[in-house]
Amino acid sequence: MTDASSLTPLDPDAAAPAGTQTLMRGLAVVQAVADGARDLKELCARIGVARSTTHRLASCLVQERYLRVLPGVGYVLGPKLIELGFQAREAFPLATLARPYLDGLAELTGDTIHLAVRDNDEVLYLEKIPGKKGLEMRSRVGHRMPLAATGVGKALLLDADEPQWKALHRVGGPVSSRAPGGQQGWEAFRERMRGYAAQGYAFDLEDNEPSIRCVAAPVRDASSGIVAAISVSSTVPYMSLERMDEMVPAVRDAAMRISAELGWIIPAAASARPGRPAAS
Repeated sequence: MTDASSLTPLDPDAAAPAGTQTLMRGLAVVQAVADGARDLKELCARIGVARSTTHRLASCLVQERYLRVLPGVGYVLGPKLIELGFQAREAFPLATLARPYLDGLAELTGDTIHLAVRDNDEVLYLEKIPGKKGLEMRSRVGHRMPLAATGVGKALLLDADEPQWKALHRVGGPVSSRAPGGQQGWEAFRERMRGYAAQGYAFDLEDNEPSIRCVAAPVRDASSGIVAAISVSSTVPYMSLERMDEMVPAVRDAAMRISAELGWIIPAAASARPGRPAAS
């Protein structure tokens, strides 16, 4: 049970310690609470500072609303951090945050790079970096395409349920039958989506535009929800099925790096994966 006396903030008029070391310790307290520390004893153990100093730091953070104290729970992150998080997100639009990683992926692959978000039943393209191989695609910034027919659209739908997949397939599914097996009906689409959802990426196998293939991956924010997707696209001569498989790690890596910029915590298993290519 949490020691209530250890959570009571000091006198608001009490002066906080000064200096860079104090700043770093205060940030360490916030991080410790974010990692699950709930009482003073646990905070002291996490940051390695004396109880009195830790108490004073935590009290100042509560006073300034960076932390709060919940009865029966202990220290939790405070409303000031929520406010700052939204301000930080608004200050750096998604396309701005993503651009360095998109540029890195473009340099790595030489292919066309897209960044897109969901807009109702469609994909809305926010960014496009043309490839270096002289081919043109009809996509452009501000352009919309059906979710179910595009690689980025499928990546945006990886967390959706099957009824939603079916509804979107019905209104704007793949317009061709160029995927392996030549079938683009609902059952074939569902099986492909099940595989993509399990693997965390999606392909466009000429579903939307003749001779165009792409590898796509979702971008997540701090809530772990999918908020965008990126893709690498090229024509069939440059994008064999073997090359598509080889490019998956790089595309997923770039998507995870953008996700980290949005506050998503990369799972340990993903970050520890050997041989993950850098996208920047």
